Amino acid sequence: MPARATAHSEYDPNEAGRVISAAFDADFYRTTYADVPSGMSPLWHYRMQGWREGRDPAPWFSTEAYLADNPDLAGAGAEPFSHYLLHGAYEGRTVRPSLHAADFLGQRDWGETWSFEAFGAAPTDSAPPAVAAPPAMPIEDQVAIVGEAFDAEFYAVVNPDVAAAGMDLLRHFLVTGWLEGRDPTPTFSVRDYQDLHPDVAAAGLNPFVHYVMAGRAEGRAAKNDLGFRFDLVSRLQPVEDRIAAAVTASAKLKTDPPELLSTALGKPRRLHVTFSHDDYVAHFGGLQLCLRREGAAFAAMGVEHLHLFPASPWPAVRKAEEPGPLGVLLNGRRLGTYAPEAVRTALANAATRGAQRSFAIHSLLGHCPEQSADILAAGGMSEGYFWLHDFASVCVGFHLLRNDVEDCAAPPAESAACGICAYSPERSRHTQAHRRLFERLAITVVAPSQTTLDFWRRSSDLPARDTKVLPHAHLRLRGPAPAVPDGRPFRLAFVGMPAPLKGWPVFRDLAQALAGDPRYEFLHLGGRSDPTAPAAFHPVVVTAERPLAMQQAIEALEIDAALIWPLCRETFSFTAYEAAAAGAAVITGPDSGNVAAFASDPEIGQVLADEGALMEAFLSGRILTLSRNVRRARLFDLAYSGMTGDLVRETAG
Repeated sequence: MPARATAHSEYDPNEAGRVISAAFDADFYRTTYADVPSGMSPLWHYRMQGWREGRDPAPWFSTEAYLADNPDLAGAGAEPFSHYLLHGAYEGRTVRPSLHAADFLGQRDWGETWSFEAFGAAPTDSAPPAVAAPPAMPIEDQVAIVGEAFDAEFYAVVNPDVAAAGMDLLRHFLVTGWLEGRDPTPTFSVRDYQDLHPDVAAAGLNPFVHYVMAGRAEGRAAKNDLGFRFDLVSRLQPVEDRIAAAVTASAKLKTDPPELLSTALGKPRRLHVTFSHDDYVAHFGGLQLCLRREGAAFAAMGVEHLHLFPASPWPAVRKAEEPGPLGVLLNGRRLGTYAPEAVRTALANAATRGAQRSFAIHSLLGHCPEQSADILAAGGMSEGYFWLHDFASVCVGFHLLRNDVEDCAAPPAESAACGICAYSPERSRHTQAHRRLFERLAITVVAPSQTTLDFWRRSSDLPARDTKVLPHAHLRLRGPAPAVPDGRPFRLAFVGMPAPLKGWPVFRDLAQALAGDPRYEFLHLGGRSDPTAPAAFHPVVVTAERPLAMQQAIEALEIDAALIWPLCRETFSFTAYEAAAAGAAVITGPDSGNVAAFASDPEIGQVLADEGALMEAFLSGRILTLSRNVRRARLFDLAYSGMTGDLVRETAG
């Protein structure tokens, strides 16, 4: 007998399927095992689970005996029938008949062992016989097996291309979806199941069909239980690769003729110039909202607003030799795409005696510091503001998340704590670029919260001329919130886009764990739904036309508490202030920056130690003390700042 089984890496599931199909005795299997569901292919049942249960594929072959006689196979987890047909017969291994053979074929002397030659199908040479491809399990059988478990609503939302095509969702999944890695439910991962259970993958079986039919009863995991942070790390792309991709994309852009920009800009007597990482009109978020308000403040003062941004996204500060066409907006109107030199020339041509100029840098991502300083110098500007919307001036990983999953607290760049992070290789180059900008200009650093400014001072030694704190908004008491009906479930909401950075997986896991608990009701208010969480979705998008949309929705739905659990240090957090203004308590963790500082006020919310403490607070019911009635919720108005407009007005006054 050979000393070892055929190595798993040598196993060919297609070849195994062909030889099993040729030798499998469907009549024997169906007669012997009456519990096999009617209409289901006996061959499919055997390959899916039967052999693991010790069932025999033919009267002449005992699965249990073959594994007992060949312990090397049992240890390797090899499917015995195909092993014998492909390898065992040629290695001289013997088989014993099924204990059910006599019942099926009548009394017959089978002997102690049964060889491949006795079966009458042994080839005359060393190669296995050529056989036909095995029949697939009928689609109707698969539909019957997984129909109730399949989540059609989830599948439609996460696969809008399939839904838009009007295809039968379940059949799409069973025929092609699973092969494309599409998941059938929020709690089952096709790829995870194949990774966790290589025998299923090797057999070429639909993972979800296997799970419903056999895997669940066997206690197999439906998806990876290492948590969402493992998924984030597994998808983490080196920042060097992201920069290379940005270089390639930027190099393909075409720029407009320089004279067009000079003509469009003209010679405004009063001009405010801003820099950020994107087009604040085309995109929407906290920083973009700030730029809209800043533009509105300067417009009220009769000042033109010129905005510059990288025409193609960048994850870092750009080098001078790297391509960097700039998108240009004037008072929110797109003027085109221009080379940095064209912008510098246009500002130089716009110079007039007695002109008033100011600038604010909201993000340096995608900008070259030397070219940016040259642009400002051409417009006669050297003194301005630098906003701390994030911590890009401290690290290229501007969220200060080590490998995108945990707060790093900005350790020294030369430390081991920094060296283990994916952002470490580019950190020094990125921060030194900021230093060159600060050395060229007289910059006042502006933070939207004292917490942010204090942390920045501890983490950075950039030569700022001055520092200021100007919150994006503050609360003005309006009055008590109306009481809600007694006995109503505690309403917890996630506010905003369902992104890991903002803590969506924390909310999702909590909602899944407590989905059947009558004490709680979960809601999601945002611009895009995610059916992985059992939460009622309410579409809410804050726009220039509806700046109070989120606050009004939270108030109208009488949300008891909002889970604001970002993975990173928030410099401000509009969602936290909107929730508090609408009468909802703010629940957060200790690493959320200004959210934690804001929620540490018992009148505002509660800061919990970690995700374990969060789950315990809900399981025990302690969190119910944050219900609107118990804490006597209050309503506020939000008073927003004019951003740099307020600072310039203050200086001029």
